[in-house]
Amino acid sequence: MTRDRKSKDKIGRLGEQIVSQWLEMRDWETLHRRWLCRWGEIDVIACSQSSQTLAFVEIKTRGKGNWDGDGILSITSQKQTKLCSAAALFLSENPELAEFTCRFDVALVSHQPIRTNSDTELILDAAKQSITFNQPIILSGYQLTLHNYIESAFDC
Repeated sequence: MTRDRKSKDKIGRLGEQIVSQWLEMRDWETLHRRWLCRWGEIDVIACSQSSQTLAFVEIKTRGKGNWDGDGILSITSQKQTKLCSAAALFLSENPELAEFTCRFDVALVSHQPIRTNSDTELILDAAKQSITFNQPIILSGYQLTLHNYIESAFDC
């Protein structure tokens, strides 16, 4: 894996981490992160027991100057079809969840690297930070901000 690819993978994982934390602050349980199958990957699968709802969450973590509307334009009809197929496979493998209402959510996160000096204290554990819309957090050398969370962003 190239250095650039490793960096993108790390940034994607950080975006997934803060979205999972944000959902958990709202009484959702993260069942899976980066669930893989032949159709691709579902970034986060979360469950709300109180509302009997499953959320299949596509997370787009983007830096400044991105070409795709902070990630929203990259969720094409082909991407939606793959996510729907992956979700159907997940449900077939987890029949105990088949009665839950399902939805496809999209989270948009921005990132930028931060420069630190010895006088700056970094918080490295997102679990210790409160995740709020448009309020940046510092995590593993990056400033990350959850800008938008779109519930039921598309249907299958």
